Order: sequence, then structure tokens, then C-alpha cells
Amino acid sequence: MGNQRRSTCQVLGRLDHRSQVVIERRINGAGSHPRQAYPCNELIVMLGGRSVVRRSGDGQNERCLARAGTAWTGPVGFMEKAELSDAIACLHVCLPPALIEHSALADYGIDASLIELAFVGGLADPLLLSFAQAFDGVLARPPQPTDQLFIDGLTTALAAHLIANYTIDRWKPPTATQKLDRRRLKRVLDYIDAHFAELIRLDHLADEACLSPFHFARLFREATGVTPHRYVTNRRVHAAREALALDQASLLEIALAYGFGTQDNFIRVFRKSTGLTPGQYRNMFRP
Repeated sequence: MGNQRRSTCQVLGRLDHRSQVVIERRINGAGSHPRQAYPCNELIVMLGGRSVVRRSGDGQNERCLARAGTAWTGPVGFMEKAELSDAIACLHVCLPPALIEHSALADYGIDASLIELAFVGGLADPLLLSFAQAFDGVLARPPQPTDQLFIDGLTTALAAHLIANYTIDRWKPPTATQKLDRRRLKRVLDYIDAHFAELIRLDHLADEACLSPFHFARLFREATGVTPHRYVTNRRVHAAREALALDQASLLEIALAYGFGTQDNFIRVFRKSTGLTPGQYRNMFRP
């Protein structure tokens, strides 16, 4: 693991365990990471930061907006190229090629020849995050006599979870999404609420949903009944209506504060949305 480390990564902590497990806490830098093969079966779990992450290899391409808890797997020998928009803190767990010793697999009636980790990314698996936090806790504190026993148990449990869910015979890549699930839709709507006064591009919203802009636009309209652009506009108009009712800010101040750009554009958009000019709407609230 150490010899294969990319120059774009900074290792903050490392633990080499007797069972061939290597645990590293790293800062993975922004930019393009050179193409290379995984030297082990690797689990990567993001601990902090926020980044658009692209991974590709063997005809497979992944793109997601990563945040704390996002996880990736990398099978031994798989040639991968990665690109990060921003630096992120991650825990890397390097596991033996077999994940678990062949003799142990035989004890559980598992055919070792079928155990091959899949190339999977953008995972939101709470159990993988829990494993990463437990390993990271060992790195963060002074060594204890029970560490070997603790890591042995964690490693066995992690390997079992990976074998049950993320080997090539069990992992099924998601088919074309038919709808925008509640979790991703909420993430997009929360982003709009926090940033509607700024310039919001379609690809920003698509990143929040971990979808391509084309698919996101279609699924968002199916979920809300309006296009992303119309939803953002409606959110700005709603905020402007509240400001007009208070009768404290000028039209120009409202236009600049809520993302309309200019007063003329504000008047045009507001009238198209409500059937009234901002002045007419404000007069409705005056005694």
C-alpha cells in the first residue's frame, strides 16, 4: 500500500496489522490522480470535506458529490483513474486479496473462487461508515493491549459485509433511475433554499443528486412538476413577495438580494410569475 501511494495523497496516520490489514488516514488532494492499479482490496470511506469525485477504469465510470460517509471499493489489480474537485479526508482500509483466509471461508461454506470485490463508488452505507470510524478511533488514540483483538474482529465483520454486498456476484449496479428518491430530492431542495440568491447552475444541482445534468433535469421535473430553473425562480419570487410585504427594501435591493440580477429583470420575472408588478403587489399590503 505504501509503495503504491499517489503523490497527491498525504498520510496522516497508519497502522499495519498482523493480519495483512493496513489502515491509513489520508488527505486525498484535489486534481487528477494518475492511473494505477489497486495493490490490495481497498475500502475508502470519506471522513470530511466535500468534493465531486470521478473514478474510471475498465470501461466503468463513476461520478458523485462526495461528503462525510461516502464510500468506495477498489478490487486488487483494478486499474483506476480518479479526479477530485476538492481535497478530502478519507480512511483507507487495505485488506488481503482473499478478504478472508480461504480456510475460514470454507468453514462457512463459501466458495473462495467466487470472492472478488466489485468496483463500486458513491456508496451511502451507514455500516461502512461505522467500520471506518471504529478503525479511525484506533489510529487516533495511544495503542492498547486489546487493539489486535479489536482489529481482528472489525476486519472479520467488515470482510463479511463486503462479501455479502459488494462482490461481483452480489453487487448489482443500479439500473436507470426511474424517480428522484426523497433523500436526494431533499438534498437538492435544501441546497436551493441555501443558495437561491446566488447563481445556481444545473450541474450544481445535479451534483447534489449524484446524477448527470440530463437525467437530473428530467427526474426533478417528474418529482416536482417544474423544471429546476422554474423551481429556483419560484423560490426567488416567494422570497421577494415576503420582502415586498414588509415594505422595507427598495426594488433594486430586493432584486440584488434574491438573485434577480437587475431591477428590470426582477420586475419582468415577478410580473410573469404573479400577474402583478412588484409595486402593485406591495400596494396590496399598504393601509
